[in-house]
Amino acid sequence: MENLKELFYRYNPWWEGDYDLKDIYDRQTITSLLLEKLSSKDIIFLTGLRRVGKTTIFKLLIKKLIEDKNISPNKIFYISLDDYLLSKNSIIEIIEQYRKIHKISFSDKIFVFLDEITYKDEYEIQLKNLYDTGNIKIFASSSSSSVLRSRKPYLIGRYSLTELLPLDFNEFLDIKKIKIPKMDLNLLQEYFKDYMKTGGIPEYVLNGNIEYIKDLVDDVINKDIANLYKVRNISILKDFFILLMERAGKQVSLNKVAKILGVSPDSSRRYFDMFVESYLIYTISRCGKTNEKILSPKKVYAADLGIKSLFTGFRDIGSLFENYVYLKIKNLNPCYIYKDGFEIDFMTSNKTLIEVKYNSEMNIKQKYIFNSISSKNKIEIKNIYELNDFLNPQLI
Repeated sequence: MENLKELFYRYNPWWEGDYDLKDIYDRQTITSLLLEKLSSKDIIFLTGLRRVGKTTIFKLLIKKLIEDKNISPNKIFYISLDDYLLSKNSIIEIIEQYRKIHKISFSDKIFVFLDEITYKDEYEIQLKNLYDTGNIKIFASSSSSSVLRSRKPYLIGRYSLTELLPLDFNEFLDIKKIKIPKMDLNLLQEYFKDYMKTGGIPEYVLNGNIEYIKDLVDDVINKDIANLYKVRNISILKDFFILLMERAGKQVSLNKVAKILGVSPDSSRRYFDMFVESYLIYTISRCGKTNEKILSPKKVYAADLGIKSLFTGFRDIGSLFENYVYLKIKNLNPCYIYKDGFEIDFMTSNKTLIEVKYNSEMNIKQKYIFNSISSKNKIEIKNIYELNDFLNPQLI
């Protein structure tokens, strides 16, 4: 256990002095949202793609707890559960050892940050036990959406969930310290093109190292998919992923993908679900009755524009722009409409009909269909200016 003590101190430098995070970008929208949940007993799950910044968010929250909430540093414990040195220890054993190190009574409230929670077997029942019996506020992260679909009921009614997306365009400008004066607003479109090419993975935005993005995708495919689901043919997974990136913004026939790759339709569907669970892609269904939603092909969107651009080239900017619009309205649970051979991009849960046409116009037939569809609001989005006008508190 002495080895664990040394390990714990490495993960928790605030136990021994000042904790400096002045050079780390604060995504204030997310950190503020999570701080608002501090008074509830709920376990807070933070999910999202690998390297999107979940650990950084946790470190920023810890800094705010110490500096703004006056929480004693030794009452805050952070650990990454994918650390090999912890492979033989349960979550409960780890937290008990932490309490012993600081002689913290079971009745004293502690704040625990558990990174990559799904690396531990039976994490659901362990979290339930901690929630039910301890004076503890738990934050946990996962790079797999399987945490949302656990069939085990232990955590029902005991957690809330926040998904962390890659940086959006405004955050991209902030992290790069780009300020656009009102007299130069015409430059906004050019910076937005840079954003569509680079995407929103924070470290890549700052260093521009292409190998970083390649390594990210390799890690997801190898660690979060191949290892977890025991897939031996990794080259098939990589080919499958490239096909998905090429089809981002389009309907995807998994049967056709199966034929291209020479795999069974069942394998195609299984691989597809794996990529969804890893947060590398998002999907939307066709609007309509339940059978239409289930039987119709889904549209696919990339989780990050930089990843798509890297693997397919910086082309088809209209597709990239539609992908970005989806990421901005994802919380409105959009579906797509397919009618008389034409597609309308989005119908949101608040009945706003959206067609995305990057610097272009709908043809006469599509315009007729667009106008014929019943909805509360209708909008065509042709550029970043119109998107910014749309993204306001009344609609989002």
